[in-house]
Amino acid sequence: MFYETAKNNHGLPFNPFKACVVPRPIGWISTMSHDGVVNLAPFSMYNQLGYDPPIVCFSGSCRPGTGRPKDSVTNAEETGEFVVNMATYDLRTHVATTGQFFDPGEDEFEKAGLTKLPSKLVRPPRVAESPVHFECTYHSTFTVPANRRDTIHRVVIGQVVGIHINDDVLTAGGRVDIMKIRPLARLGYHDYTSVTEVFTIPVAIGDEAGKMGEAVPRPPRKSAAG
Repeated sequence: MFYETAKNNHGLPFNPFKACVVPRPIGWISTMSHDGVVNLAPFSMYNQLGYDPPIVCFSGSCRPGTGRPKDSVTNAEETGEFVVNMATYDLRTHVATTGQFFDPGEDEFEKAGLTKLPSKLVRPPRVAESPVHFECTYHSTFTVPANRRDTIHRVVIGQVVGIHINDDVLTAGGRVDIMKIRPLARLGYHDYTSVTEVFTIPVAIGDEAGKMGEAVPRPPRKSAAG
């Protein structure tokens, strides 16, 4: 099949676009307003953009019918801070609860029965039940064009200034145990998945893999005489 996105003439009961960009990691973003009100919300349009320094981003649409940015976006922009908490399979119902729309003054931690854990370098709290947290400072926002007011997306970019990893999810060899964590990911429609299988591709490609900490075969160094 083929369809033009401007015409949306796919003939299917549901738009297939987001089902074709999968799986998408979920950034579980905690923020705090200037008035000290805490917000927690999941974003499936989330990823890392760089690693030296580590840079992440999340993309938020508008609150339905208002054209107003989501609270996570507003708080990050106004206070300059946010935390990314890793969403996991065991926390899937809590993630879903915090994905609902609540009034700005309501606390999603309390609604979902989650525990606040103080951060070290930023004000927003962490989700104690989550095994990995990124403390972030706000860098910038850019707005993605949209066909309707409700579908405007604001992409928030932040620098990771502190990382917390629960010791229980580290292997004896010092690696993050993904199988123990089972990170949650978004598919299309209302479907989700989690990591249940990990495999290794032994040949790393280029120096970038070496910089990321993977083993990269290197040619022998020539002697000064050679």
